[in-house]
Amino acid sequence: MKIPTALITILLAILIATPAFAQTTASSPAAATTSAAAPVGQPDPQEMMKQMVELSKLNENHKLLSDLDGNWTYTIKFWMSPDPNAKPEESKGTAVRKSLMNGRFSTLDVTGKMEMPGPDGKKKEMTFVGHGIDGYDNVKKKFVGSWIDNMGTGIMFSEGTYDPATKTFTYNSEFEAVPGMKQQIREVIKVTDKDHHTLEWYENRGGQQVKTMEIAYTRKK
Repeated sequence: MKIPTALITILLAILIATPAFAQTTASSPAAATTSAAAPVGQPDPQEMMKQMVELSKLNENHKLLSDLDGNWTYTIKFWMSPDPNAKPEESKGTAVRKSLMNGRFSTLDVTGKMEMPGPDGKKKEMTFVGHGIDGYDNVKKKFVGSWIDNMGTGIMFSEGTYDPATKTFTYNSEFEAVPGMKQQIREVIKVTDKDHHTLEWYENRGGQQVKTMEIAYTRKK
């Protein structure tokens, strides 16, 4: 594959500039100029571009995500009470998964109804809308994801792994829904078959993993 000249030029400029920014001290302006103009030990731009092209290729990990493409219905259970024996709240909704960037990423759009306590403590029905993007990062060798919804203004980022023996994705993340209260999150997504998968959401509470949400997805026929 021929590497575009413009990309090589940009990459070369970055490689030349990097040593100058990385310096903490310099014996003189002249010495700093010399170092920036003639970097030593930097990768060859052409070889770096070849590596970038290679790392952009799809593999079986990307297919694991694209296999989930389609229209889904879901039933969600979530536990608002700290009491593990408390009855969970339940609601239903729909979800759509689509691949983009020729299968490099997968989007998830969720819409549902749920009852949530308002400022006065009374429950009222609200529409929940969420959007996620998942992918497999060939550089990190990890699954990566982001999530946003209409219940906050933050973006949750996560990294995960996949166990082929159990067909299970496990993502870990940290999210700060309330100032000063960072929450450690673990998501476990188990693929039962091509038409069913589940998500279990665990929160770290006092050093213990507590399941606070469970979602069962069924593919629409």
